[in-house]
Amino acid sequence: MKIQLGIIGFGGMGKWHAQNAPRADVEIAAVCDIDEVKQNEAVQMGLRMYKTVDELLSDPEVNTVILTVPNHLHKEMCIKAARAGKNVITEKPAAMDVAELDAMEAACKEAGVFFTSHQNRRWDKDMLIVKKAYDERLLGNIFTIESKLHSGNGYMHEWHIYKKYGGGMIYDWGVHLIDQILFMMPDARVLSLYADIKNVLHEEVDDYFKIIMKMSNGVTAHIELSTYILDYQPRWLAGGDKGTLVVKSFGCDGYLLRTGKLLEKLPPQITETEAGPTRQFAPVPPGGIEEFPLPEVKTDWIDFYRNVTGVLNGTEESVIKISEVRRVLAVMEAARKSAETGVAVEFEKA
Repeated sequence: MKIQLGIIGFGGMGKWHAQNAPRADVEIAAVCDIDEVKQNEAVQMGLRMYKTVDELLSDPEVNTVILTVPNHLHKEMCIKAARAGKNVITEKPAAMDVAELDAMEAACKEAGVFFTSHQNRRWDKDMLIVKKAYDERLLGNIFTIESKLHSGNGYMHEWHIYKKYGGGMIYDWGVHLIDQILFMMPDARVLSLYADIKNVLHEEVDDYFKIIMKMSNGVTAHIELSTYILDYQPRWLAGGDKGTLVVKSFGCDGYLLRTGKLLEKLPPQITETEAGPTRQFAPVPPGGIEEFPLPEVKTDWIDFYRNVTGVLNGTEESVIKISEVRRVLAVMEAARKSAETGVAVEFEKA
């Protein structure tokens, strides 16, 4: 079975799917948008264009839809597409909350159609480098992982600045950052989490958050995002009892550090520093720390569509399971509860 994709919503991500999904042998069967400018853009790209969702869902050539509409419309569009017999892919977040997702999943099961979410950042190279270090124990026993995403771009745009449409950064990048941590450590439970969520520049929606998750495997995961921190921090930092890994940016510049033999042989002694006398935090002498290149990984975002094709043909299991999507939404709800109450939330039992 070949995916014949109907794109509902032809904004930035809708265009991305139209341009990139064909690399995975996906046929773009039709596009739908209510905006006249976007309708004209689709026609100029040579795509079949519909002005209403019902028209697109009536097209027999469309067997799968991708929902690239504002977040508050996902539930309605998903249920309608499922009842029309179409397989459903949602952009993230799949739903506004767990209850919505459960209703969407039930509708898809009842209709006998496939349902998943486009969590494309499971294929991000920077994250997969950290995952490889975790899987292969390149740092020994990892005790902390920091995932940070900072931007100086400030204000958000379009519907993302409105709460009723599902705007804000928890719903935008927060979904990805939480999903990446849970995907990286699939067997680890989230024992507890604490969150701080702020409105720095925006009145209605969040533009800063920090989430700290204590995992059952001994890792403490720190997730921080800001649209207005002007000096960017490393994208990833992972610390283990055998070394430290730093990924500076999406460009995957960084390094892996391990203790050199010189440092292991140093006798304990007090050292005078600018901050006064110290032993533990004295400057490391030359040769005390050895630097290594980051591990190599190969990845392609279009593997998402290759996986969906395999699922529809019965040759693969879905990489992105609705149970995993549900868990991310549950973490998001717990984060909001923690931010509102100011206390940590117990999440999954040990």
